[in-house]
Amino acid sequence: MSDFVCYNLHDKAEYLSSGRTIDYAETIFLTTGHPFYSNRSNVMFEIIEDTVGRHDFLLTPCSAETFKIVYGHEQPHRGCFGNLHAALKEYGIGPDEIPISFNIFMHVTVDGGTGKVAVLPPKSKAGDYIVIEAKMDLIVGLTACSAEMSNNYSFKPIGYEII
Repeated sequence: MSDFVCYNLHDKAEYLSSGRTIDYAETIFLTTGHPFYSNRSNVMFEIIEDTVGRHDFLLTPCSAETFKIVYGHEQPHRGCFGNLHAALKEYGIGPDEIPISFNIFMHVTVDGGTGKVAVLPPKSKAGDYIVIEAKMDLIVGLTACSAEMSNNYSFKPIGYEII
């Protein structure tokens, strides 16, 4: 599983928007053919291929606070949020500028009656992939998620390629 965020290379105040993307797609199940929008309603990228078809765009990147509150860790690590912040600070992007991430391969369900959110084991398996095509010049932050529930308590490396 991977947390993915992006910004317009030429104007970092323009960033990936969960709300606008879900609103315009009229679904939380984003997959092949869906464009992803910025906070200014510009298309940032599109999914070209997707062998899993199940990702999350509701939940924020896990953080030290996530590990304290959700998992009860007394000495939590920095999580995806901390990793994104460390990687993006060289571009002048601070922690308050990190939006909800597109959580590639994360399997989240929403109960239709109560609205309760559940993080389930990913549906992806070895060899699955997603192909994303940028529609503008981007700064991209990408993590290998370290949240236990998101990874079915099993951590595996992720591979990526930029063409």
